[in-house]
Amino acid sequence: MVANGVRVLSALADDTRRAVFESLPQGSKSVGEIAAALGVTSSAISQHLKVLREARLVMMRPAGNRRLYSLDPRGLADARDYLEQFWPSALAAYSAAVSTAREDRSGIG
Repeated sequence: MVANGVRVLSALADDTRRAVFESLPQGSKSVGEIAAALGVTSSAISQHLKVLREARLVMMRPAGNRRLYSLDPRGLADARDYLEQFWPSALAAYSAAVSTAREDRSGIG
């Protein structure tokens, strides 16, 4: 899903959202736990989580009267799919740069 790949990158461009996202690989956390760890209000964390959910980077599951958030692998797959379209040209540019550097060192050219 290329369109969501752009949404993923946009969601992670915000420092606080990226910090929220990076706090979740160790396991599920509540809004309060994330807020306390990051020193941000619960209200602000909830808004950041909404953006991350829309980008399919986090998912929520109810646990009693709390909601626990964890990473959603679908968003990471979307970002990977989006970025993979650039690999062929990036690798070709790298190969050309290596060839040029070799030629410059050997005096060929």
